Amino acid sequence: MSGPTPEESAPTKSPDAKPGDARPTEGRHSLSKRRRIAVWVLVVLGSIIMLVSILTLWTQRQVLDNNSWRNASQQLITDPQIQDTLATYITNQIYDNVDLTATLEQRLPAQLDGIAPGIAGALRGATPGAIKTLLQRPRFQQLFVAASSAAHAKLVNVLEDTTGHGISTGNGTVTLDLRALMIQVAQKLGLPGTRLEQLPPDAGQITLMTSKQLDTLQTTVKVINKLSVFLLIAVLAIFALAIYFARGIRRATLRNIGFAFIVVGLLVLLVRRFGSNYVVDALTDPEYEGSVRRAVVIGSAILGDIGRATIFYGVITLIGALLAGPTRVATKIRRWIAPTVVESPGVAWGVLALLFLLLVLWGPTHALKTWWGILLLAGLLALGFEAFRRAVEREFPPGSFATADAEGNGPPPVDRSPAEELTRLNELHAAGQITDEEYAKAKQLVLA
Repeated sequence: MSGPTPEESAPTKSPDAKPGDARPTEGRHSLSKRRRIAVWVLVVLGSIIMLVSILTLWTQRQVLDNNSWRNASQQLITDPQIQDTLATYITNQIYDNVDLTATLEQRLPAQLDGIAPGIAGALRGATPGAIKTLLQRPRFQQLFVAASSAAHAKLVNVLEDTTGHGISTGNGTVTLDLRALMIQVAQKLGLPGTRLEQLPPDAGQITLMTSKQLDTLQTTVKVINKLSVFLLIAVLAIFALAIYFARGIRRATLRNIGFAFIVVGLLVLLVRRFGSNYVVDALTDPEYEGSVRRAVVIGSAILGDIGRATIFYGVITLIGALLAGPTRVATKIRRWIAPTVVESPGVAWGVLALLFLLLVLWGPTHALKTWWGILLLAGLLALGFEAFRRAVEREFPPGSFATADAEGNGPPPVDRSPAEELTRLNELHAAGQITDEEYAKAKQLVLA
């Protein structure tokens, strides 16, 4: 990493300066109004692009990724409300396409044909509960997941225009085919195979997207695929440019970027909440409101994860900016860690690496579960820590720790012989880095 820029260099100390007086130099260099406006414009622009980038990232991870779709389908079929709705749907499909009364009349003695309609009605009333019990079994759940994954694969192929032979959306639709699940359930309920063969081809098929909707979404997905990587790079580049231009107020700019991450993360969570409410209220019949709401919540779970991860990164950035600030608490913390950070940088880097490894093992965000995310975050963390370490070194230069300890404000001095310590104190006193009073106190402590 290159050396500190001129505005980051420590100011010349007066003879009565104390260790720790080398505060960050923000505010000592005036920044033109035009440049201040440019910095704010970059921060706001980066925040807007970050919000768009998060939405495109969610689309790729939740909507276009088959593994994520399968996981969401597994959560859907194990949800009690979804099971109730699906059981009702399968019941209606079976009884609307199979004449159970006629089947019973064939099996019952002729003199009992009159009670067949009543028995059929009673069986239909009990069927949803029986189907829900079946849907709680892993074998039937896997039938639903397989059907959902097949529908998703078809949807993605159409959206990404990979259907082959020049076919895009055509005149077809994307459907969720539950016919296999419905037949398995009907057989388990004891319906005869001859009746099941009479089911129409479209029985158990739920239309997910029409051709007109697919045509619009296909264009959207193409744009998302082209912009997703570019938007992430653009966000990082814009924020880096804002920090570069913010000469003299870089720490404050980094703090503002941390706040921007937090605000964008909160906006994402709000978009998820109110967007889900809009979808449920505008596009759902009251009869299915509960199950559709559960489906929307499960389907947008990754968006919530991304929003919380963005807030997490913002808090980390904000803590780093505040730790480098001029507050009394921040100064005490820097003074406390200065001996290790300045005189034993290897130990400091080792501790940082250990903490980062624990963070990766914890994996609170999706980025920390991917190789590219781990490398990116490791690089950004390393750059930030090195900048912070150099700032601490300028504020508490090597050899100033004994003085801080003599005043009771810092950790004990490193282990040196009295002769070495006196030599070091003489050098500090001759260089004007400690006052006569500080020199006398430290010398008395060494000779005690």
